Amino acid sequence: MIRKETVQEEMPSIRNFEPVLSVSGLCFSYPDKPAVLNKISLEVTAGEKVGIIGPNGAGKTTFFLAISGVLKPTSGDIRLMDKPVISGKFNPEVALVFQNPDDQLFCPSVYDDVAFGPQNMGLPKEEIEARVSQALSIVGGEKFADRPAHHLSEGEKRLVTIAGVLAMQPKLVIYDEPSANLDIRSRRRLIRLLQSSPETILVASHDLELILEVCDRLVLMDQGFIIVDGNPKEIMNNIQLMEAHGQERPHSLIPHAIPHEL
Repeated sequence: MIRKETVQEEMPSIRNFEPVLSVSGLCFSYPDKPAVLNKISLEVTAGEKVGIIGPNGAGKTTFFLAISGVLKPTSGDIRLMDKPVISGKFNPEVALVFQNPDDQLFCPSVYDDVAFGPQNMGLPKEEIEARVSQALSIVGGEKFADRPAHHLSEGEKRLVTIAGVLAMQPKLVIYDEPSANLDIRSRRRLIRLLQSSPETILVASHDLELILEVCDRLVLMDQGFIIVDGNPKEIMNNIQLMEAHGQERPHSLIPHAIPHEL
């Protein structure tokens, strides 16, 4: 079994830079479910793309909601750009793309949804318009700016939620199961967008092939603990480790005696 300390020692020196996100001793419990998060500690530096994997109930979404300030931790410390994250306070420097786009889209039009964050930042009208235009351009969503979000496909809705996040120009973007319910074309567009993203990102997904393509670092969670933190291919190639925590080695990492034919 790969131990967390061993893998971390082998990681590049990028961790020596000032962290964008610093989490220390984070614990959280729901009233009917104690110890959802257990002393989570994690540092993420600028530009890193960190994948978060684990079985259902591992604590991934709860972890994201705490980082975003939606949930108040039972104990521990969360700092973004060396400033404490205060639960319940709007913080445009960290943005969460929800697993279900319908939880995030509620305005009369796509334009209004994308403009919602910048408006709450108190930006002038001209700046809001520029940010909305730029964000929609990044995701290729200019053509449906005037349409109601509920008239869009799942893939189009996903792009709009991402545009709404990017319009705030956050330092950290968090994606919770971003490829869920997407067709092949929409999934590929999403992967390319994440690969080219200049922001620091956290991505939780059961789509392990997406994680391999996008992320340069992997965190495996289970039962509220960080089990291992390190190189995605090294961790996912450890069959014993993956199976012990409800995961399977991705197909692309399985050696094939006979090469695939085109």
